[in-house]
Amino acid sequence: MAAKIIPSSTSLSVSALILTFLLCISSNVQKSSAAITATKNSTKTYTNFLKTACNSTTYPQLCFKSLSSYISTIKTSELKLCSTSLTVALKASRNTSKLVKSLSKNRGLSKIEAAIIRDCIEEIGSSIDEIKQSLKILGNLTDPDREYQIDNMKTWVSSAITDQNTCTDGFDGNKISYAVKRPIRKSIVNVARLTSNALALINKLS
Repeated sequence: MAAKIIPSSTSLSVSALILTFLLCISSNVQKSSAAITATKNSTKTYTNFLKTACNSTTYPQLCFKSLSSYISTIKTSELKLCSTSLTVALKASRNTSKLVKSLSKNRGLSKIEAAIIRDCIEEIGSSIDEIKQSLKILGNLTDPDREYQIDNMKTWVSSAITDQNTCTDGFDGNKISYAVKRPIRKSIVNVARLTSNALALINKLS
């Protein structure tokens, strides 16, 4: 008769540990898979929210392109959407201000070009202040005065757009070099469109 082999307690313990380890791996894989699926669903929801919101703006493609990298911050919040759009417009305005200031240092500018650039620097500076004021209001919205505050915010943003466009008004009817006109106009158009999109999103708040 063949002798029966009785597993030692050590062998049983090792087997139990291996089984527990495999079960833990399986559980973690399932959890990771569920987490990945949830993340994908959330990202899709946030992306659809942004696309729908941007479709109500004047420049929807620019809107989505400029804000898509912030979807994890915006999520589905209209307030965060407006805040982010204003912040993006503010950043673009500051970059434009730096560009115009750098052009003002170019040698060989005509008196007309120098004057237009000085005015442009002033107008952009005003638009920056107005966007910052809008962000301040947005960060302190209160229910009792909500509509009044939103109206004030619209006024500030509208003024910012006017100031941005005024920057290039001096180009009309004056002899301005291509090297001065092109970069300023291109930058101003971008800033004005970003700010216009922000205003459209703010209009939806009310």
